[in-house]
Amino acid sequence: MSFLDIFLSTDLATFRPDDYVGFTFFTGYMAMFAASVFFLFERGRVADEWKLSLLVSALITGIAAVHYYYMRDFYMGTGETPVVLRYIDWTLTVPLMCVEFYLLTKKAGAKIGLLYKLLVASVAMLVLGYIGEAFYAGSSTSWLYGALSGAAYFYIVWLVWKGEVAELAASAGGKVQRAVGHLTKFVVIGWAIYPIGYILGTEGGLFGMDVAEMVGYNGGVDIFYNIADAINKIGFGLVVYALAVSKED
Repeated sequence: MSFLDIFLSTDLATFRPDDYVGFTFFTGYMAMFAASVFFLFERGRVADEWKLSLLVSALITGIAAVHYYYMRDFYMGTGETPVVLRYIDWTLTVPLMCVEFYLLTKKAGAKIGLLYKLLVASVAMLVLGYIGEAFYAGSSTSWLYGALSGAAYFYIVWLVWKGEVAELAASAGGKVQRAVGHLTKFVVIGWAIYPIGYILGTEGGLFGMDVAEMVGYNGGVDIFYNIADAINKIGFGLVVYALAVSKED
């Protein structure tokens, strides 16, 4: 079987021009695959101190591209939301995005404890969200897991916006502070789309109200997530890349 045969899997035969969910799955896959290749190639021309950060950026988009390839096929074959595959992707990529904060602020004296805080909070956010969406989607209990997942998310927001990460970035100053500031906007604004999507797509996610059923379009949640994933993951890498190639202090 040729690479083209693998790339154009048989499920694409069912692709319809008006299938916006399938379009965003396919576009997300291609965009993150291209971003991963870009970060890997550009890694060779940045200073040694930034190579690890750029490698992490390539891993984030590369892992996401692989999952989007399979999520696309799952959706095209079943017409259903690939909940398990999506959470596997997030469980691998979101902690790596948190690692970027540690790598940037390490130059300002960040300790390994900060990395553990970010990793534990990000994994808790995802595991609790998955339990609520996968096991309690038909129960009002899902809002409880959504609230606990949201608490972990807001802890990360606090760390990067006003807490230890922000303080270290301020002490570093210069382009490190600017980069952390840009990444913080992704967390505060870009990541907020995930709890919103949880509320929209999970029965009981909004105190027993299934908003997706009310509006009559479940696919909108997948479009929501796919666009957010591409913007957040590629955007994270581009901020790190801009920092690495910048001539400013």
